Amino acid sequence: MEPITLEQAIRRIGPVDAGARRRAEARQLRLTKPPGSLGRLEQVSVQLAGIFGTEKPRIQGKAVVVAAADHGVVAQGVTGYPQAVTGQMVQNFLAGGAAVSALSRLLGVRRIIVDAGVASGIRNHPDLRCLSAGHGTKDITQGPAMSSRQAERCLTAGVNLAVEAARSGADLIAVGDMGIGNTTAASAIAATVTGKSPRETTGKGTGRTPEELERKVEVVHRALAINRPDPGNPLDVLAKVGGFEIGVLAGVILGGSAMRRAVVLDGFISGAAALLAHRLCPATQDYMIASHRSDEQGHQAILTCLGLSPLLDLGMRLGEGSGALLAMPIIEAASTCLCEMATFDEAGVSDRDRNEAPAESPSP
Repeated sequence: MEPITLEQAIRRIGPVDAGARRRAEARQLRLTKPPGSLGRLEQVSVQLAGIFGTEKPRIQGKAVVVAAADHGVVAQGVTGYPQAVTGQMVQNFLAGGAAVSALSRLLGVRRIIVDAGVASGIRNHPDLRCLSAGHGTKDITQGPAMSSRQAERCLTAGVNLAVEAARSGADLIAVGDMGIGNTTAASAIAATVTGKSPRETTGKGTGRTPEELERKVEVVHRALAINRPDPGNPLDVLAKVGGFEIGVLAGVILGGSAMRRAVVLDGFISGAAALLAHRLCPATQDYMIASHRSDEQGHQAILTCLGLSPLLDLGMRLGEGSGALLAMPIIEAASTCLCEMATFDEAGVSDRDRNEAPAESPSP
């Protein structure tokens, strides 16, 4: 199949199926349980119905796209890990030794590992997708992270990775990241798009001391002052203060939405990508499921801006798609309950008389 362009993907993204949502809501009311008793599972199942266009949304396949890239801003001392760790962790993903590898095996999730722009050389591997938009971005305290052409290339690559995953049978597509220094880029994106200050969007990342965190906040301030990214132009934001892997993940979100698949967000980095995807096409919001609340400070600002409520809150901040993978069984459970539970009529169970007011609780 011919690859699709960014513009084509955006044009294909339409609203979810309102009729399927209504039918799923009506079915939820007929299932053998008190209305609302499955809580968020009911909401997720109805969202899936709208995305897939059926009152019985079934999940057959799952995939996670993990995009890796390096960041020139590490020259400013924003992280305690050497830049070489990005490439080393990609090798660890491919060898099956990382958290995303272990969780993918456990949960039966297909992994798509992408070199979006790692600075150090990575050994050839049949399971590695090499985009390599560059050998890491430029230092955002000195000027733009990348060119507009590089930014669009990353977005388009992500779109087509999602299209491939969907055509290969994935109904849930998760997004994960790897990149030493990428929490600094994500903090700059979050501050630009949400309107929050760098102090509100910048966290400890890989474990900064209070003094080191102050320096990181100052670095984000400088990057924004020098580049002046336009919050109304997501391509400009990505090019000026983003990262290659963030661009790829934003493209995956767009591509997954265009293919009418549920896109499962991970934490802070994929949240920054989601902000860009949403600015490029607001309809993507209805295709997003927030897996968890990251322990990174700026993640809540992102979730609030996108109007998303996470399924989990485990104090995680690893990335790699780890939180998104953990949420997948919950999403599958939501689908299964809607599709496979019996209705009151089917089970021969008496429903509550809806014409009667619920009985008052006995006095203590």
